Amino acid sequence: MDNAEIETVIVTELTTITNGAAGITAETNIVRDLSLDSLAVMDLVMALEDHFDISIPLDRIAETETVTQLAGVVQSLQTEVEA
Repeated sequence: MDNAEIETVIVTELTTITNGAAGITAETNIVRDLSLDSLAVMDLVMALEDHFDISIPLDRIAETETVTQLAGVVQSLQTEVEA
């Protein structure tokens, strides 16, 4: 799955978590722009882990700010699983 497809899934999940927040783009800062608390971030992580069948380490989440960065993390973890 390429980055654009992963970003689409992330945006869809974020839209659900934020009850339809408008204007979520690849450059949206997940915590700052969407005002997500730690519980909402964990909901996002769990949804992505389920969707992509991966495990996302919390330290990787702490280093991630934007939708694009999160898509890169997901893609790299998928590559590790396939290897």
